[in-house]
Amino acid sequence: MATEDFCDLMDCESLGAQDNVQMELNKCKKQYKVLLNDQKLLREGIENNKDFAKKFRERVEEKKELNEDENKKRSKRIQSDKEKCRDIESQNTKLRMKILKIKEELQSLDNKNSSLKKQTEISTAVPERKVVFEGKTKNGAHATSFDVKSHIVYPMEGGTALITFEEEDVAQNILSQQKHVVALGECAITVQAKPIQFLVPGYVEMETQVCSHRILVSNLPMEEPEERILDKLDIHFSRKRNGGGEVEETDMLHDSKTVVITFVEDNVAKPLTDKQEHEVDFGKRKYKVKVTPFLNGKISEMKISDSVCMRTVLLTGIPDIMDKDNLQDHLEIHFQKTSNGGGEVEAIIYNPLGQTSTAVFDEDSPKDSQTE
Repeated sequence: MATEDFCDLMDCESLGAQDNVQMELNKCKKQYKVLLNDQKLLREGIENNKDFAKKFRERVEEKKELNEDENKKRSKRIQSDKEKCRDIESQNTKLRMKILKIKEELQSLDNKNSSLKKQTEISTAVPERKVVFEGKTKNGAHATSFDVKSHIVYPMEGGTALITFEEEDVAQNILSQQKHVVALGECAITVQAKPIQFLVPGYVEMETQVCSHRILVSNLPMEEPEERILDKLDIHFSRKRNGGGEVEETDMLHDSKTVVITFVEDNVAKPLTDKQEHEVDFGKRKYKVKVTPFLNGKISEMKISDSVCMRTVLLTGIPDIMDKDNLQDHLEIHFQKTSNGGGEVEAIIYNPLGQTSTAVFDEDSPKDSQTE
């Protein structure tokens, strides 16, 4: 009986252990399945990562190629921009040089214009005629006059001389040599020969209009003093019985020996000019004077041209080392000699440094066939 009980107990324990093993086995199976699933997930993750890495590498290569292309394009653009900058800098340099050249030309033109303006201010407006310097001078550097004949007033600078030759070829030969060494005893000076140029009107067109309050009085007794002439005309033409009126001003025109009378009112001048001849009492006797209209002139068109004096040469750079007459004689002797390229001298004038002189150019003789 006891033996059966023990066997039953052993069977029961064996069954319990078997159940535990089965449970552990089932548990291990579950864990195995989980591990298999995890392994599967890992393999899928690895594959995904490999695929991602591959795509990433491909994208990196693409980006690298794009960057290289972009860098090449950028380098080309930079190179092109540098070339453009060099071209622009080269153009700017050329433009700056042109600007400097233009400024120099403008300065040269300004200097020439100033010189021409100076000549214009003091030179007489003359028609196109032949002129030559004959040795005459005129006091005052700013003297001006008007004449129907060629009569040009030329201001001489200090340290210069004007010399006129009888033959045009001699003057041109002197100009062609430019610099001349003139012996002055134990020493010598170097002077430069330059042509004489004038700015003269070649064509002048004027608009004229009769002035309503001025008259021009001519045929005056020039033996009378100028002040007496002006006073007597003022008295005569200010009287109502002589057809005059209140006189504002009387002015003597010395070049034409006429007097301009200006009235305060406009209606006085015309009746006087209509009568023309008027007898004026000068005290000792009466003189008949002529009254004509005074014309206001306005230049509507004027053409200016350069003229060159073919027989006269300007000498510059003459130092003040001896008295005027002696130095002028030495210059004349030097340029009189054919061995120095000179010839027969017709006229010469020397103006020392620090002095002013005005040379007068008159109409050249037609027989000489000279130009201005």
